[in-house]
Formats: sequence, structure tokens, C-alpha cells
Amino acid sequence: MIKKFFPAVRGYGWQSVGASLMIILEGVLEIMIPFFMTKLINEGIDVGPGLPPNIDLIIKYGALMLLMAVFALIAGALCARLAAVAGTGFAANLRNMLFTKVQDFSFANVDNFSTASIVTRLTTDVTNIQNLFTMLIRMTVRNFIIMFTAFFFAMAVNARLSLVFAVTIPLLAGIMLLIMMKAHPFFEKMLSKLDLMNSRVQENLIAIRVVKAFVKGEDEYVSFADAALALKKAQLAAERIVIWNNPISQFIFYAAMVAVCFFGGQLIVGGKMKYGDLSGFLAFIGQILSSVMMLSMVFVSFIITRASQKRIAEVLDERIDINDDDADPALTVSDGSVEFENVNFSYSKNPDNLTLTGVYFSVRSGETIGIIGGTGSAKTTLVQLIPRLYEVLSGSVRVGGHDVREYKLHTLRDSVAMVLQTNLLFSGTIEDNLRWGNENATREQMESACRAACAHDFIMSFPNGYQTDLGQGGVNVSGGQKQRLCIARALLKSPKVVILDDSTSACDTATDAAIRKALRTELAGTTTFIIAQRIASVMDADRVMVLDDGRLVAFDTPKNLYETNEIYREVYESQMKGGEEE
Repeated sequence: MIKKFFPAVRGYGWQSVGASLMIILEGVLEIMIPFFMTKLINEGIDVGPGLPPNIDLIIKYGALMLLMAVFALIAGALCARLAAVAGTGFAANLRNMLFTKVQDFSFANVDNFSTASIVTRLTTDVTNIQNLFTMLIRMTVRNFIIMFTAFFFAMAVNARLSLVFAVTIPLLAGIMLLIMMKAHPFFEKMLSKLDLMNSRVQENLIAIRVVKAFVKGEDEYVSFADAALALKKAQLAAERIVIWNNPISQFIFYAAMVAVCFFGGQLIVGGKMKYGDLSGFLAFIGQILSSVMMLSMVFVSFIITRASQKRIAEVLDERIDINDDDADPALTVSDGSVEFENVNFSYSKNPDNLTLTGVYFSVRSGETIGIIGGTGSAKTTLVQLIPRLYEVLSGSVRVGGHDVREYKLHTLRDSVAMVLQTNLLFSGTIEDNLRWGNENATREQMESACRAACAHDFIMSFPNGYQTDLGQGGVNVSGGQKQRLCIARALLKSPKVVILDDSTSACDTATDAAIRKALRTELAGTTTFIIAQRIASVMDADRVMVLDDGRLVAFDTPKNLYETNEIYREVYESQMKGGEEE
């Protein structure tokens, strides 16, 4: 697991090493202080019956102890500074690694993780690991150094009395291991409950207008409260186990101190040990057991973050099911021709549960193709295979005369523009969003695309025109205006293939007709796929596909389909004749 996260240290290696070296120096200096304290008592104060204290030695050792304390303070401050820089840099790199991996996900990979879960992993889980990383380069190194060095000095003072450690340290280690084994499953459950609560918050904020329109605020509050309560219960269940670590460690710590005082006192009475040796030994054992307790805190942190480590590793280890490693980087999309050859597709990758079955068709470059079919007939699924947003289960999809797997993903997708069912805009101005289609677009090009999408007039009705701030998700414009902006954004790509997935459903029929008329001029020579619920939106297409339950049941001109295909005729008559009668 550590090896997997090690690349996140890149760029902050010297700060990490420097923090560890400074904390080692601090630990060694802290160990030397009780060592010289022992010498000060034995050689400066307890010099023998009737003899005066050796003031020179007391001043000498006292000055050395003071100097070591000052240098330990400086080393500790430097360590804190370097560890803070290394920890924040580590977290930033780890978040970049995660976000980069998510950006490489195909739609199928994204389906394996909820949005709330990915957000939690990028925030809470990374913060947990950042805290552990900082503790590792500060507390862990320091306390291991102190523990082993103090043990060495304690052995030098009195080897027999050091046998106390032979009981206490293995006992503490065994207790910590037991706590880890018991607590880990509870922390995994706690983080899953955190995902659920974040999902509730995200869902409520996105759909806040629907919540208010249906007066469901109270229901949403209850739903969130239930999720928060479930998180609280899961967290309490985990904390009930780990809270035993500190009191048990302290009990063992003080029991060891009592044992040392008891046996050490007997040795002093028997003349086998000096007062200074016992004083120094108590200081050493205090440092050793204190270090063990601090390491137990690191251990508890490791227990807590183990679940976070696993969740982040799941994202980093996710196998990208669509890659272009074998693609030809020099290959470009020459035209907008599209062919499907016996394409089968399944979201679950199960050949017995197909979403698309045996799809064959060929579209010439520059054609306008309508696609109709009932809900769940796989219209959107079909067009998403063209830019290779999903991978076919079998068969092949060809664009520009080549299998889509032969292209670099950037090359293919840059030649295909999609206006999705869900119209997504980003925070920023209208111009910022349009530049997603072409970051180098001139104002004239943007205005031309917006006129074709019937968006220019309403944009200019805003006081700031193209500099109007849309807010997060485009909350400042209507559904129909969002659709028109998304169409304009797609047109700015100057693509070989354009896919309009029910992209004028929120527009009135007059605007829909105006957009289609403008697109015929603007997209002359561009292959256009139009998924529509309105039959009027596909009536002027060159040909129309009819999908039913994942199968292509008809593909012909609108006129021929009316005469030969029952599904098309039923849709036509239910919409057009109804409109005529009205």
C-alpha cells in the first residue's frame, strides 16, 4: 500500500527526509538530557558521605542539558515546518493522482463509483492519509529513535531492571494488534455511511428547485437526518473500540513505573544502585513508555486510515476498460462516415444481458440521421459508442473508415461533438462555456454558432451579454437556453460528426424548427445524428433509424418508413394527426 502512494511524495522528498532528520536529532538530544542528569546527580551531588557537591560539574552538566534543550527545540520547530510542507504537498499530489485517474475513466468506470464517493475519497480520505503521513515522518521516526536509544541507555544503567520492558512492550504490541483487527471493519462501514450522507447532500442541492416545488423539504430533512444518524452510530461503534488504546497504554505505563520504583528502591537499599541511576532510569523508562504510547496513537491513526487507504487504492487500481495504447497517433478522422458492424453491447459486459443486439448500419459522410424509439430502446447507448464513450462487447464501430479503436481517444472525440440529454454548463461566463468547444474561437465565430443555435438574441438580452455569469451548473438560464448554449458549444468544435441527443426537447416547436433549419446550413458536410421524441424533429432527416428493445428494426427515409414501419407510423400519427385535429 505504501508503495502505491509513494509517487505522491515526488517533489517533497527533501522536506520529508529533512523533517525525519530533524526529529531524529531532537530525539537524540532529548535522550542525552537524562543521561547527563544521571551524571550530574552521581558525580556532582551524590559524591559521597560528608563531601560537598561538585559545583563545577553541576554547572558543566547543567549547561550541557540547557544547550541540548535549546537545540532540541530548534530541531523540533524545523521538523514541524518541513513536515507541514511535506504533508500538504503529499496530499496535493495524491489528489492530483486521483483526479487524473478519474479523468481517464470511461463511462463504465465512472458507473462503478458514485459521485459522492469520489468526492469523499478526494477530500476526507486524502486528509486522513495526509495526517498519517505527517505523523509517520514526525512521531514515528522520533519515537522509534527515542525508544531504542533510551532502551540502550537503560540497559547501560541496570540490565536486570530493564527486564520490565520484556513484559510491557510485547503486551502493548499485542493489545494494539487486537484493537486494529477489531476496529478496521467498523471504520470501513463508517466511511460508506459518510458516502451515503454526502450523496444525500449532493442530491438535495442539485435538485433543490424540485424539492421546493413539491414541498418536500421536511422529507429531505428526515432523509438527511437518518443518514447523519447512521454515520454517527457507525462512528461511535468504531470509536468504542479504539478509545481503549489510551487508557490501557497508560495503565501499563504506570504499572511499569511502579515496578521500577519498587525493584529500584530495593537495589538502592541493598547498595547495588545509586540515586542518580534510579532517577535516570525512571527518566529513560518514562521516555520509552511515552514513545510506545505515542506510537500507539500512530497505530490508531493507521487503523482509522486503513479504510481510507483501501478506498483510494480502489480508484488508483481501477482498470480503465478503454485505452488507446495501441492506437496510431498519426491517424486522423478524414470524414464523418459511420458504420456499425454486428455490434453487441452490454453495460454489465454480460452477453446474456445485451443492451444493443446485432446492430448493422452504414451512414455516409454529411448525412442527417434521425433516431427514434421508445423509452429504453437504447438510442443514447447507440450514439455513445460512436465517440467510444463505452466499449462494444463484440462487433466494430467505424468512423471515417477506421475502427474507433484505431484512433487516439483525443483525436476521435475531438472530431465528434455531442449535445447530451442532460445539458451541463460550468461555473463561469457564457463565453467561458462556449470556449469549451474551441478555446481559440473568435467573437465572430461564437456569435455565428450562437445564431445557428438560436441563442444569440437571448444572450444579448442580458446586460453583460457574452460575459454573463451563469453560476454553478447554469442556474441563471432556463432549460431551453441551456440546450441552445450546449448546441452552440458543440458547433464551435467544427466536428466531423454531431450528435444531438434530444437536445431541443425544452425548446418550443418554432425554435426547434429554426435550429434545425440553421443547422442544415451550418453543418453542411457534417454527419448529424438527431435523437428526438418529436417526429417533426426527424422528418427532414435524410434517413431515420427506428430502435426497439436494443435492436435496429428499420432504417430508411421518413417517407418509406411511414409506409413500411408500424412503430414510425404510430408515432407520426399520434403526434402529427393529433396536432392537425387540434
